[in-house]
Amino acid sequence: MTEPNRERPHLAVIGAGPAGLAATLAAAARGVHVTLIDSAAESGGQFYRQPAPGFGARRPQALHHQRRTWQRLRDGLDTHVRAGAVRHLTDHHVWFVERRGTAGLTVHALLGPEQETPAEVRADAVLLATGGYEKVLPFPGWTLPGVVTAGGAQAMLKGGLVLPGRIAVVAGTGPLLLPVATGLAAAGATVAALVDSADPRAFVRRSPALSAHPAKVAEGAGYAGQLLRHGVRTLLHHTVVEAHGTERLEAVTIAALDRDGRVRPATRRRLACDTLAVGHGMLPHTDLADALGCRVEGTDVYVDDEQRTDVPGVWAAGETTGIGGSALSLAEGHIAGRSIAARAAGQEPDPSGWAAAARTRTKLRAFVAAVDSVYAPPAHWAEQVTDDTVLCRCEEVSAGTVREAVRELGAGDLRTVKLLTRAGMGWCQGRVCGPGVAGVAGCAETPGRRPFARPVPLGVLARAGETEPQ
Repeated sequence: MTEPNRERPHLAVIGAGPAGLAATLAAAARGVHVTLIDSAAESGGQFYRQPAPGFGARRPQALHHQRRTWQRLRDGLDTHVRAGAVRHLTDHHVWFVERRGTAGLTVHALLGPEQETPAEVRADAVLLATGGYEKVLPFPGWTLPGVVTAGGAQAMLKGGLVLPGRIAVVAGTGPLLLPVATGLAAAGATVAALVDSADPRAFVRRSPALSAHPAKVAEGAGYAGQLLRHGVRTLLHHTVVEAHGTERLEAVTIAALDRDGRVRPATRRRLACDTLAVGHGMLPHTDLADALGCRVEGTDVYVDDEQRTDVPGVWAAGETTGIGGSALSLAEGHIAGRSIAARAAGQEPDPSGWAAAARTRTKLRAFVAAVDSVYAPPAHWAEQVTDDTVLCRCEEVSAGTVREAVRELGAGDLRTVKLLTRAGMGWCQGRVCGPGVAGVAGCAETPGRRPFARPVPLGVLARAGETEPQ
């Protein structure tokens, strides 16, 4: 594949979800050559995930409630690809972005499902639109086959047109649980219950902020109506205490929470099921930003009003700057694309050009802050984690081992716990187990600084710099 025309400014967009697509269209429409890089075989990300054409889905639109927006983005991308303004590189798994002094940046990726063949893309600017991943807090039995993440169950349904099981419980906390439960029920699964730890009183306290966004409230009400039609019980201020089974999941125990977020033992009940779809919110993917030296505040990549990070030539948009949903990602991506195009042309960006997107961004960030204050895991969830519960699956580290490191060896932070127990040293490098280990250890949940965004074969590192850029 030949390099793009170097006479035109070149932008590399990493991630083809809502933010990446919006930025690609905005920049390409203003004369910037864009290379859109994504690990999936099709654009859309998790939110616009589509079934493979080979499945022959008769009504794929039934799986999406924003089909028209997706079609507009897809058609716009196809138009720019045909015109030569955009290259779309699929099955490219980005593991590092390298600054080359004043000569721009190089995106390093691994190709295909084997992820052993290296590829490089050189660009004048990079947009990080790497999305987020699910946070799951551990509980006894969470490693049983049949326990999946809420987003994982949704991905199976959207992308594979398969149900993770016949009788499901959807549990945890967060707005994602609503579309997951309704999607499973509409597809034919029996959803025994939707179990959310959110306190109804929190909705009342935040009702002024939530009601300022009637479209979002209507969307939530629509999901609630679908759950009623399918006969799904919604149990607020409840939590999963334990998953049961021998070879695989057979049932879960749930219980109500008291005012302090502790389990009320007298309310425990057992629900038979073969699938538990569980999630406790989302976390931004910040690995590439961390490696570039971008400022990260809490869990979110810092950006200014133009979606610029504090590293020259690097923008960020979407969930990587803070979990907020597709509409916020679209607004941020559009702003970033226009900002990049203006600065690539040597102009000072005119914010009036993205005024509508900026207003949307401001409103949605306020709404997301209100939602986050409502959907929170139980304050004392770690008390239900027994010592024999595995926290780190990669290294098979139990909760008892972590507690011993704190109690007997004086571990007071996540890094020390990792060094003493190996929790977080495995394949996922703490992405899955980090929140659980921190909660059981009673220390702050600090994101780890990783040199690479994913495991890289030593042979690829040895040949670094020898790859012909795409």
